[in-house]
Amino acid sequence: QVHLVESGGGLVQAGGSLTLSCAASGSIFSINAMGWYRQAPGKQREVVADITSGGGTNYADFVKGRFTISRDNAKNTVYLQMNSLKPEDTAVYYCNANIRPTFLQRSGRDYWGQGTQVTVSS
Repeated sequence: QVHLVESGGGLVQAGGSLTLSCAASGSIFSINAMGWYRQAPGKQREVVADITSGGGTNYADFVKGRFTISRDNAKNTVYLQMNSLKPEDTAVYYCNANIRPTFLQRSGRDYWGQGTQVTVSS
């Protein structure tokens, strides 16, 4: 089995910073892309940022210049550094990873973390 465990969420004032972490554990042969999504109340889940195994990154327009995604392949961990937070960034943030559990699988499948709440007060 594969597990993704997020940490680092919390309450912060507008303009503040938070760093989210997500560690993958269990049966892992290789990890392809990893990413962060968020879902605000009454809204659909949306992609925030993702990063390939080689370190290539993509960001949603609404976080460009404020958030930075990174990963430590040795630790199977992805991070999201969030700066200049705004009240509209308030949401549950979910970690996603495309993982091959063993060499027997020809391709990976997507796994999700349980989510961590980020609340930005005005």
